[in-house]
Amino acid sequence: MSGNGTTPGDDPLQTAVWRLRSRACWADAAALLQSATAAAALQRTVLLVERCLYTEAGWEEAEDALRSAEALADTDEERGAAACERGYLAYAATLHGVRDRADEARSALGRAAALVPPGAVGRALLDFRRGLIAENLTRSPQAAHAAYRRAHAGAIAHADPLLLSFTWRHLAGLAMREGELTEARNGFAESLRIREELGYLVGTAPALVSLADAETEPEASRLREEARRLFRLLGGVPTWLARQLTPAPTPPATGTATA
Repeated sequence: MSGNGTTPGDDPLQTAVWRLRSRACWADAAALLQSATAAAALQRTVLLVERCLYTEAGWEEAEDALRSAEALADTDEERGAAACERGYLAYAATLHGVRDRADEARSALGRAAALVPPGAVGRALLDFRRGLIAENLTRSPQAAHAAYRRAHAGAIAHADPLLLSFTWRHLAGLAMREGELTEARNGFAESLRIREELGYLVGTAPALVSLADAETEPEASRLREEARRLFRLLGGVPTWLARQLTPAPTPPATGTATA
């Protein structure tokens, strides 16, 4: 996850890239970015790394794009952004059990932190990703909460609504673990609202499921059914959502034969 989901100046190219990205067409979006510049190489990397996280596929293409971005990076900002993507790709590979790259993820994000100063545009995204590692790899909810709060403040300061939708969702998830249902429900609802306003379809189904987990019936079932509809519409993406959306099998009635 990176980028803010907006198209400054109504740039037709960026508008097209965003529409494809939001509909899970990452490869098509990346194909539109042909210029051999550091910015284009980094944006291609962002798209293809995100595809890995959502589809659990495309790892080699993401690695190739990342190497190109690293080779073209000239400034500390560009090098820091490329290191942030390397850390995120390593995190995704570890999370999905492709290969344990947790040390690489931590090292790359640490390198990014040395290149991207506090308050810089890319720092909020970096803080968020460090929170992901703390929450899901290190299993340190307190460190994750602190990182998410920094990312949340940065997303507000730099008007990055897409990132804000992620910080709301993950802060809500931590609140849910602590039994703070009202806080969790509010955070999940804010995340969903932002994603719907942005038209970020590929991230809307997960937001619906998260909110459903914090709601009571019949609202919870309504939200999950809407998530299933979007999940089918996007061809089963995000792949990892299938486990949460598969209905529990109905037990057979007493005395009824089953085949």
